[in-house]
Amino acid sequence: MFAFNEVLDRWILKPTAEGYVFITPQPVRKSITNVFRNLGEPSNLINNLLQAKFHDAGVDISRFMLNTTFGVLGLFDVATEMGLERSDEDFGQTLGKWGVESGPYVVLPLIGSSSVRDAFAVVPDAYSTVFPYIHDDKLRYGSIALQIVSIRASFLDVEKMVVGDRYTFLRNAYLQSREYRIFDGEVVDDF
Repeated sequence: MFAFNEVLDRWILKPTAEGYVFITPQPVRKSITNVFRNLGEPSNLINNLLQAKFHDAGVDISRFMLNTTFGVLGLFDVATEMGLERSDEDFGQTLGKWGVESGPYVVLPLIGSSSVRDAFAVVPDAYSTVFPYIHDDKLRYGSIALQIVSIRASFLDVEKMVVGDRYTFLRNAYLQSREYRIFDGEVVDDF
């Protein structure tokens, strides 16, 4: 699956992302990213509530309301300018907070790096986004494609840091990043 994703990235995703960066001015790309992040706030809210992070949940709803209204449907991130920092929560992190072990590292088709726990979390995460509720197929698939290209474009500069065996590097980076996010940056001693 890793090899399949690498070929897909090399021949389709990366060139599309490079073209997107080339033809789309940076302020427009930033606004597109802001809109998708704003649409992700309800998912953050749900997962913060499930993790009993009530302050963060309050920040999530405030961010969503401010960015949707004063930020013109999320084109502008006025909430961050007001000091309301964005959290980035998902159901895999919620399961981790609840004590569900990550299980082995897996690579999912099109999605990429994951763990068994996070793979099961893909479904609830998908339904906590706006996409399943868009009834116009062209709009739904076009929005999903734009979000994928926007996310891939954000990794163009970062991928230069990948050194050594690509699979091992990406696996280790993913697993360490997930533990960091689940424990909110706190180092957990396994001893």
